[in-house]
Amino acid sequence: MGNVGSQGNKGDQVKTGMGKTIKDFKDWFIIKAKKEDSEISVEQTHQLLQRKEPVVLLDIREKEEVAVGYLEGATFLPQGLLGEKVEDLLPDKDIPVVVYCAGGIRSLAAAKLMKERGYTHVFSMAEGIDGWKAAGYAVVSGSELTPDQLSRYSRHLLLKDVGLDGQIQFLKAKVLLVGAGGLGCPAALYLAAAGVGTLGIIDSDKVDLSNLQRQILHGSADVGRPKTESAKEAIHRINPDVKVVTYQKRLTPRNALEIFQEYDLIIDGSDNFQTKYLVNDASFFTGKPYIYGGVFQFEGQVSVFSPKDGGPCLRCLFPEPPPPGLVPS
Repeated sequence: MGNVGSQGNKGDQVKTGMGKTIKDFKDWFIIKAKKEDSEISVEQTHQLLQRKEPVVLLDIREKEEVAVGYLEGATFLPQGLLGEKVEDLLPDKDIPVVVYCAGGIRSLAAAKLMKERGYTHVFSMAEGIDGWKAAGYAVVSGSELTPDQLSRYSRHLLLKDVGLDGQIQFLKAKVLLVGAGGLGCPAALYLAAAGVGTLGIIDSDKVDLSNLQRQILHGSADVGRPKTESAKEAIHRINPDVKVVTYQKRLTPRNALEIFQEYDLIIDGSDNFQTKYLVNDASFFTGKPYIYGGVFQFEGQVSVFSPKDGGPCLRCLFPEPPPPGLVPS
């Protein structure tokens, strides 16, 4: 392994204890593995499967990665458990095994470990499942997401705190936004991008030119239009799968309870205390958790109220709203 020159990615050129770099070692490991005939190409793997050869496809990715798609007939064992469980899972050490991961690097290390354990015909699939997809070969998924959804939300699926189950909950969730202004607009954009299945938007206002420097759902062509209409169009441009329900009206004591009943979560983006206390009261009586937000110039407040779970509500903290005109909006 030679010394690192002046060119290359400095982020990869981290010195190891032996004076070499991580990139040096990675390149050396890959070259050595290839010389040891530890790799098999995507095309060769596909040919083996087409010929119905007796071969085990061993997927060593994590559960969250598998949710994005896998090779049909694969056996699953995360890389971290390979050393502990591979011999129990695959007791026949003479059966051909093709190990794969996302990009073909982890599987090289896995193939090396299995050879050290006495497996005689084990190979790493070069380029992994990413290369498999790039070659146009099919993958399967045990999830209820469509292929487009698996791709759109793939970064969520890789997060252990979200994963497949979390994304499915997003898709089934119903969130009501009270106000499509400075707070409601960015909330709507990110909820839509995240894949929240149903977004309700209630707002009686029309888009004004003065709104455009902060209310990012609306554009110049929307001036004079109802905010609910331009918001719906902007959301669909980001994610056409989101169902948008619009209420071109003011929230009042007459309609609040009926509207809130249809949703799982309420987000308060209103700009006056009368509406904020109405949101609080309607959320309390319908048992809906709600996110409170308020902003003035460069200061803001945010809180989550869920009295159904034993927490306080807004009136517990501030029993009465301030007198009209005392606090600027």
